Amino acid sequence: MKELTVVKIGGNIVDKEDALDIFLKDFNKMKGPKILIHGGGVLASEISKKLGIVPNMINGRRVTDHETLKIVSMVYAGWINKSIVAGLQKIGCNAIGLSGADGDSVPATKRAPEPIDFGYVGDVNPANINSSFLESILARGICPVFCAITHDRNGSLLNTNADTMASSVAIAMSRDYNVKLIYCFEKDGVLFNQEDPESIVPLITRSNYEKLKEEGVVSGGMIPKLDNAFQAIESGVSEVTIKHARNLGNGKGTIIR
Repeated sequence: MKELTVVKIGGNIVDKEDALDIFLKDFNKMKGPKILIHGGGVLASEISKKLGIVPNMINGRRVTDHETLKIVSMVYAGWINKSIVAGLQKIGCNAIGLSGADGDSVPATKRAPEPIDFGYVGDVNPANINSSFLESILARGICPVFCAITHDRNGSLLNTNADTMASSVAIAMSRDYNVKLIYCFEKDGVLFNQEDPESIVPLITRSNYEKLKEEGVVSGGMIPKLDNAFQAIESGVSEVTIKHARNLGNGKGTIIR
């Protein structure tokens, strides 16, 4: 099977022009077909406040009412997405910016209001992703760049968690590709010691994951990230890596197999 790399970046990269420029150059150097998925919540929150709409967050997740949906769609699918595409074109990477509504590529289901009503938030089933559409783009040597905006096939856009969107796309594409998923976040990987940035856990498997949780090495917000990673692997993705974006071009980071 052909190799495919799916890379997810968050606001710690997209909100910083210099860091984004470096990342895009490293991303462009990656061999083979690739898909980029980005978040961008910081800028959306800033613009919301300027418009007099106070962001409402519950457990780190954005509550998306109708006005907030307009803002995140404009910011994610507009300014951020097209800025990234323009940056890639500048360095010779032919890219196309997409939301999940484009080409019916990533349909989603509006999340049920119980136990928490997150509003216009979409959950993705990898089986519904239009992988043949994405494959046709990749076959032309074009790199899809996704924002985390999806649609419900009933005329409404939906705000979707970018980590979840990345794993869903990776799972869907694993039917036809040997897929590696890379999550770029603010640390160099999962750390044995949170005070020591060099204490990277090089490899996590199912067999040592539970032990790392018992020892407190893995806790808090890292648990859902790793649960997401293992779900991807158990659904066909060959490898997940958690690393800092500045290390995209080297082997530094935590591999989950």
